[in-house]
Amino acid sequence: MRAAALTAALGALAPAGAAHAATGPGALILGGGAIADTNAAVYGTFVARSGGPAARIGVITAASVVPADDPNANDPATCSNSVCNGAYYTGLLKNTYGAADAQWIPIDLDHVGNNSSQAVLDQLNSMTGFFFGGGDQSRLVATLLKSDNSDSPALAVIRARFAAGAAIMGTSAGTTITNGRDMVTGGESWDALRYGPYTSISSSYPDDLSYRPEGGFHLFTSGLIDTHFAARGREGRLVRLAAATGHARAFGIDEDTALVVTNPGTADETDSVVGTNGVSVLDLRGDTVGTRSGYWSVDGVKWSHLTSGDTYRPATWTATSAKPAYAPATGTVGSRWSDVFSSPNSPTAHPYQLVKMAGELVAAGRSTTQYGISQESGPTFEADLTKAPSYRAWKSGSAVSFADLTLHLYVY
Repeated sequence: MRAAALTAALGALAPAGAAHAATGPGALILGGGAIADTNAAVYGTFVARSGGPAARIGVITAASVVPADDPNANDPATCSNSVCNGAYYTGLLKNTYGAADAQWIPIDLDHVGNNSSQAVLDQLNSMTGFFFGGGDQSRLVATLLKSDNSDSPALAVIRARFAAGAAIMGTSAGTTITNGRDMVTGGESWDALRYGPYTSISSSYPDDLSYRPEGGFHLFTSGLIDTHFAARGREGRLVRLAAATGHARAFGIDEDTALVVTNPGTADETDSVVGTNGVSVLDLRGDTVGTRSGYWSVDGVKWSHLTSGDTYRPATWTATSAKPAYAPATGTVGSRWSDVFSSPNSPTAHPYQLVKMAGELVAAGRSTTQYGISQESGPTFEADLTKAPSYRAWKSGSAVSFADLTLHLYVY
């Protein structure tokens, strides 16, 4: 029954124009996944935006498996399911970050009907913030959207509370579900570049780039979103999906990091970075898509990578930083990089590989370009980075940010 509900939800293709309103006084705190429980910059921001010491937070873990599908369900130390994850986050938000209250919202694949329960709707209506945990965003589709892609009663309440000022935080799948149209659902960068995107119901290969054309909850509409971004080398898959679906901008949020969105969906929207890593902004307005050696290629994607304290204004397409400008006058890049998309097939893990390659170029004042290749061959894809005329960089301590490196992807 649970599998049938999930398959039905994935297959519901609503018109792309049937988007929900994205605006509301509430803030979005979009976590990239793997948020450490000690990350006060992220969790503290969420609790503060939810009312601080008066915050009442509803914890939604419907993206997790249900207890019956968790082999460690009976072990509090190792369990990972909707119920025990709910208990973990409610405890964390109350006991560590000082929320007045945090309650698990009992909606999951075992309790889909609770999305219209009056008791649950009353519970949701009492909240000043909502936390969406990680797992699989398709489970959130199955539990909180109707088959015609409209809001369940529970999601309608959450949306109304958001419009009235309640904050919403997500992590991993809980962030991805805030997407508008064309929500990514899976895949690896090499496969995305090699084969292109598939709708979620048209490919059975787990490494294929898959997406849901009708999107998620349409709470964040300034561009596509991807999570666990640079750690898992998802730059290739996000560029490919954005180019294929007509998006001029995309955001990749790194692990243990969040994008804090105020005035979402308005001309005054401001996106700020908090946490330990960074957020990538991909600008495809000047890209050129074509082929090289018979395979897909793209030129002219502008890539910015922003770190804690930096901001981005979607209305003006501008990144700013309070860090000192960073423009080294000396230094050159080294040899070609490998495994630039942090492949899961690599015998040695290389997280953040493309960001590290970019950092080498930023630090090399006498070099204007650097390149690397994919772990996979047949074909091997190359990623070139060039300092565009509009390129800028900033540095404070070990934190380096940059704007407008030009990214080119094609066959090596």
